[in-house]
Amino acid sequence: MTVGDTTTVALAQDDGTTAPAHFTMTEDEIRAKFPTRLRGYDLFRKMNSPRHIVAPMVDQSELAWRILSRNHGAELCYTPMFHAKFFGDANPKYRNEHWVVMAEGEGRGKDRPVVVQFCANDPDTLLRAARFVVGDADAVDLNLGCPQHIAKRGHYGSFLMDEWELVSRLIRKLHENLEIPVTAKIRVFPEVEKTVAYAKMVEAAGAQIITVHGRLREQKGHKTGLADWAKIKAVKEAVSVPVFANGNILYYEDIQRCIDETGVDGVMSAETNLYNPAIFSGKILPTWQLAEEYLTICDSVPTNASYIRGHLFKLFRYSLPIHVDLRKQLADARSMAENWQFVRDIKARLIKDAEAAEAATGNAFDPGNYEVNEFGYRVYPHWICQPALR
Repeated sequence: MTVGDTTTVALAQDDGTTAPAHFTMTEDEIRAKFPTRLRGYDLFRKMNSPRHIVAPMVDQSELAWRILSRNHGAELCYTPMFHAKFFGDANPKYRNEHWVVMAEGEGRGKDRPVVVQFCANDPDTLLRAARFVVGDADAVDLNLGCPQHIAKRGHYGSFLMDEWELVSRLIRKLHENLEIPVTAKIRVFPEVEKTVAYAKMVEAAGAQIITVHGRLREQKGHKTGLADWAKIKAVKEAVSVPVFANGNILYYEDIQRCIDETGVDGVMSAETNLYNPAIFSGKILPTWQLAEEYLTICDSVPTNASYIRGHLFKLFRYSLPIHVDLRKQLADARSMAENWQFVRDIKARLIKDAEAAEAATGNAFDPGNYEVNEFGYRVYPHWICQPALR
């Protein structure tokens, strides 16, 4: 079958309609094949009904970062996006480098519940990769939202949005053949009606949870702009499976506001989580405290050195332009000892900055007492975890 083929066969679905050709089993047959596999809200409840969710982020939502985020209120974490083609390869090198599972007796439960995300454009390749995480993941997620140029070149992510039959085949392949549930993360179309129809197609194919990033495929980089919560709300009202919202979460209070305005079951944070991994706790913490905690985790959890540097650059985003000499020190860090030395050095300076500010104003930093700038964003000292504002 070629992409875009709409041929159907006379396989009646449970609702009496005719199914697409790639629907080779009815829902009743799938239930009989996987009698214990969880669906929809049963899956959601088994994962403790998570409201605070860490997004899948390439090279950034790795095991150590997921543990740190869980320490500060995250209730469900997604892995970074993995390439199904490489992950399912007979050579385990890519898989072993990217999918780190805590061994029994080492606190394996620290990384559950967890959803493993893949990008793919071939159903059999996706299934082959997904089977490697059965037993260690609660579900497998299909990335339908990545807007980057590499996704366009690789023909995956949001660049499958116009190929609904292929998207359906990818999801259905897992729904009919994988021992754990399949979920999907999508972006929105300019039209709310098309967005809703797309989400309903994803649900019909077998997705048990749908995450809606309320931005268009074109909204990225300096064109990111605001996510459209109205479209997320429309999807939530149209489907029967749990829906997570992604977009516009800068502060802890935004989480409940998003739930109130959209009715979603949970809220996912991506970029803000990277700059403030305590976003889900409601706590306003100094950057060095989170950095020290993260490095302590990395001391016991194998973590790629480039991931560590990337996280430290983000945590200290607002301080490095002030202490510019330390930027090179971090860029040159290659070992855990050098990472720790950098954090110790910048911590000492930031404590002095905080003391100087208190001496100048006569007041210590009070998280509950802040000013806002002309755009309505909170003004925090540079040594405090805070969202990255474009």
